Order: sequence, then structure tokens, then C-alpha cells
Amino acid sequence: MHQQRLAASAFGAHCPRQALRPGGRPPSRRILGTRVDATSYAAAVDQVIAWARAGESRYVCVSTVHMVMEGHDRAEFQRIINTADLVTPDGMPLVWGLKLLGIASASRVYGPDLTPLVCARAAQEGIPVGFYGATPEVLDRTIANLTARYPGLRVAYRHSPPFRPLTPAEEAQELAAIRASGARILFVGLGCPKQERWMAARRGQVDAVMLGVGAAFDFLAGRKRQAPDLLQSLGLEWLFRLATEPRRLWRRYLYHNPRFVVLFAAQVLRGQVHGEAH
Repeated sequence: MHQQRLAASAFGAHCPRQALRPGGRPPSRRILGTRVDATSYAAAVDQVIAWARAGESRYVCVSTVHMVMEGHDRAEFQRIINTADLVTPDGMPLVWGLKLLGIASASRVYGPDLTPLVCARAAQEGIPVGFYGATPEVLDRTIANLTARYPGLRVAYRHSPPFRPLTPAEEAQELAAIRASGARILFVGLGCPKQERWMAARRGQVDAVMLGVGAAFDFLAGRKRQAPDLLQSLGLEWLFRLATEPRRLWRRYLYHNPRFVVLFAAQVLRGQVHGEAH
């Protein structure tokens, strides 16, 4: 079922391109103050590839309830999301939120599915890509699986950074290596909110489209199981992940999720439908 969904997405089936508003950005809404764009797999892939062909420095966030709540709690982080070049609705609750706020055609654009779709197009068009994050073992397995699936995929850069703050010298060396690699698309798997801060700090410094894809590396490497399609469609992926990683994820889901429901319900009840976010 998961492979069928990817194949359908690759050809734009069941996820039509959203009409763009003036300026090229898809329609969007603010959910608890955080911008979420009503894009689709087809439109998101097209946009990433267009930016990559032009060598533009951009960053893309795949937004979840966790990300929205981090933004709600930290204005500085919310600004990072709201100034991203594209913010996709990664979680089903955000898709439902967009629908409640007036975008009936909203659909999910999930990081672990978006990643291989972008890789497929990059392989077709000869656009070099890079991968940043995770452990060396997970990174190697992710790249091995993707290059086996898409033989034309050119991986120009890969790096698994240490799990500690980098020194200024290390940051400069890392940035120079990314630039020298020629990668035009860079998948970043550091987890939220670290990866969004990392990308925002490097926009304008690397000639690549950066996509913060969170746990996608673990899923694509086969290190962690994804929730069954039925649970994903019901918006219960969080429950599956909580059951498989309770120690790591209990606070994210048991603290953030109930607050999100209450706060977003209050937003809807107050009639805070502001139209397109700017």
C-alpha cells in the first residue's frame, strides 16, 4: 500500500497541484500562528526541482503538530517556520486544520514520502543531492536504499554530524564542504526544532534547496517502522510512534497533542480564519 501511494504521488494522482497565488506560493493558513501551505506532492516536487535547477538557496519545512506547538511556545522558532520558502502539511491534523480553515482541497505532504519522490526527479534530471544528519550507519543505509531504487541518483554530499554543538571551525569546514560538493538539494535529518534552525541559519550560504525531513532517514533506512497506512490516514501515527518509542516521544505527544486540540478548537470557535497567510 505504501509503495502504491508513492507511485501514485509520483505521477500526480490523487494529489493535484494546488493553484498558486500571485508570487508563486500555494494558498496557506495560520494554525496557532504558524504558516502551513496547502501544497501537494506533485507541486512540492516541482517547486523543489525548479529551485534546484536555478541553484537557489531555499529551505522547506515539513510541519507536524509538534512543530506547530514548538512555534506556539517559542516566537523565535515560529518566525523560522513562517519565513521558510515552503511549509508542507506533514501531519494529518494539519491537513484537517487547513480544511477547517477553508482549503477543502488540502492534502498531506509527508516527509518520508516526499524524500524519495524528490530523489526520483533528481535522478531523472541529473540534479546532485546531499544528505545531512542521522548516524553514519543510518545515513549509509538510507543512501544505499535510495540509490538502489533510483540508479541515476547522484549523491554529491553526505555527512553525519556529531551529537554536540559544532565549533566555529567545524561549522566553516562543513559549510565549505557542502558548497564544494555541488549538491543542489540537501536533505536534512536532525529532528525538529534543530533542523529548522540549522536550515534557516544557512539560507543564503549554500546554493541548495534544504528539506528538513525529520525521521525520514530512519524510515528509509529500515531502522524504524512506519505506522500502517490506516493509522496514518486516521491521524494516529503519533500513537504508533509513541508505542514504539515511549521514552523518547512521550513528552512530544502527551504534552503537545492535547494542548493543540484545545488551542486549535478555540481558534476555530473564535472564528480566527485570517485568510491566506503572508
